Amino acid sequence: MTESLLPLAPGLDQPLEVLTACHSRMQSQLRTLDRLVRWLPEHGADDDARKAATNIIRYFDTAAVNHHQDEEVSLFPLLFERVSSAGRPRLKRLVDWIRQDHEEMAAAWQRLRPQLAAIAAGTSAELDADEVANYASRYLSHIDREDNELFPYAAQLLSAADLTALSEQMVARRRLPR
Repeated sequence: MTESLLPLAPGLDQPLEVLTACHSRMQSQLRTLDRLVRWLPEHGADDDARKAATNIIRYFDTAAVNHHQDEEVSLFPLLFERVSSAGRPRLKRLVDWIRQDHEEMAAAWQRLRPQLAAIAAGTSAELDADEVANYASRYLSHIDREDNELFPYAAQLLSAADLTALSEQMVARRRLPR
């Protein structure tokens, strides 16, 4: 085995691993968001703050959206095709919770995004710490539930062919012009 200083990211041919790895990147962006809240009072919207805000916006406007679509448009239908009638109520409760949480996270993002856009533009150094804390807390709870319930369940239910189909949809989604 060759060692590397750089972490290796799974390829889209490993869709469940990609979804899990995305959670690590989300957590990293949330940590940056938390640091930004603490940075701004002393440093204002300096170059570092503007770059951080720009990167956070880029991530949650693109990668996070793709991640949610991977789940809602691609993964959930596959799971419902594979789950037994006995497992359907459990899956439905979990999927309903995730979809509702996606909607609430999207609404929270719409409240945070303009603040970050103003920081990125250098026109403001204001970022609501409570909004950031609530957003991060919701996301971390969401990630925990997906990592510990959804993805292990999907790994049990999905066949190799299902994973290939999921992978193909994820690749196609990332090639679509925005």
